[in-house]
Amino acid sequence: MANEVNIHRESRLTKLKTLQEKNYNPYPYLKKYYYKYVRNYNPYPYRFVPNAYAAELQEKYKELEAGADTEDRVTIAGRAMAVRNSGMFVDIKDKTGKIQAFCYKKILPEEYQEILKSVDVGDMVGVTGFVRRTPRGELTVAAEKFDIIAKSLQTLPEKFHGLTDVDARYRQRYVDFIMNEDSKEIFKKRCRITSAVRRYFESKDFLEVETPMLHPIMGGANAKPFITHHNALDMDLYLRIAPELYLKKLVVGGFDRVFEIGRNFRNEGIDKNHNPEFTGLEAYQAYADYNDMADLIEDLIRFVTNDVLGTTKFNVGEHEVDVAKPFRRESIVNLIKEKTDIDLLQAETLEQAQSMAKSIGIDAGDCTCWGKVVQKVFDERVEASLVDPIFVMDMPRDVSPLAKTHRENPRLVEHFDAYIGGMEIGCAYSELSNPLEQRERFEAEVAARENGDDEAQMLDEDFINALENGFPPSGGMGMGIDRVSMLLTGAETIRDVIAFPTLRKKD
Repeated sequence: MANEVNIHRESRLTKLKTLQEKNYNPYPYLKKYYYKYVRNYNPYPYRFVPNAYAAELQEKYKELEAGADTEDRVTIAGRAMAVRNSGMFVDIKDKTGKIQAFCYKKILPEEYQEILKSVDVGDMVGVTGFVRRTPRGELTVAAEKFDIIAKSLQTLPEKFHGLTDVDARYRQRYVDFIMNEDSKEIFKKRCRITSAVRRYFESKDFLEVETPMLHPIMGGANAKPFITHHNALDMDLYLRIAPELYLKKLVVGGFDRVFEIGRNFRNEGIDKNHNPEFTGLEAYQAYADYNDMADLIEDLIRFVTNDVLGTTKFNVGEHEVDVAKPFRRESIVNLIKEKTDIDLLQAETLEQAQSMAKSIGIDAGDCTCWGKVVQKVFDERVEASLVDPIFVMDMPRDVSPLAKTHRENPRLVEHFDAYIGGMEIGCAYSELSNPLEQRERFEAEVAARENGDDEAQMLDEDFINALENGFPPSGGMGMGIDRVSMLLTGAETIRDVIAFPTLRKKD
């Protein structure tokens, strides 16, 4: 296979050399002395300006009868996807669709016919000519001028959809986008999702901000970080796992409504729902709590879904989800009780909780606190069943160090996770604003870290100092843009909604 690829590349290099030897000059506006120095890099012009696109031409001339010519002249540009009848017909694909070029020797001057002999599938080409419809009904540009504007030295696969090595689609994503319209549409839809999220928050008077990606102290979430070293400062820095603490500092500084869309980095496993770098959304609203954040997330999902899909409905497998309906809100312990008949709130000690878990076949012996038992039982017995939108409310206090203690039960915090399609898409808190309690929570995290929990957070003195300046009661939320994109595009893996996902090194 490698030799075959090399043969095709050599053939294309030969055609490129032929063009150069014939002094093919796509720079007619340049002086000859300058052209002398750049000709060996042809045909790769500095610019080419199309004035028409396939989709608009198909729409404009949809009533043009078969066999009819027009006097309308257009310039199109795109990638040659098929070359037929010794170059007489070239299918050209641009950003909007496909249109045919008709390169007939009685219309196309001889100098361009010579260029046409060097065309391969995959080349970027530019065509100027008049619009016609062939006797067979194909809308066509009858070429009066034909240029190669980027010679492709690689061969496009004949049937990219049929690759058995799916990994190759992600390694050469640019080829995937060329050959696979479904992949391209998923990515375009993902971009529209991000745009809709941004417009929603701006319409609610939130200020979009940017905060550091290099952190001196790991914080904002429980996760394993990536560590780098800054030479000039001679200090280790962490790629951010979350922007939370910096955004809260902005609220302390008087910015009552802020949001950020940006990359986060977590040095953890890769699976269909996880990529080491991902796009996160976080937003903070002063004078609000987690109930207000639930209302906000519900409204946000509804807005984005309708904006991108034109409806509030989409499918998760064979199940139809309608986000126009109110999202269910239920506590994590009640959901566990519904599925397993055990009530973990009745467990007063870690050992009792572990015993309850064992009674339903779950080994929680590695859990170091009551809250981790609750989380493990939920993950194994409840999470996958949460297809319709739901807020899993009132998380255990000992696994959520940045949320306010629940106003009715001190073992819990005002923290919920949002689920759709059996997948967590976001979370929200009534933010902890008491600096003394926050210090205690951090100290508990530090102790857990010293006992081997490398996902536990560090003590951030500067953040506590910020809280001591007065942090108003606030609600905060976070959401994974990639995961929302998976839901709204029907993608089965997070790799499909990320342009260039992280991959294992190829030998």
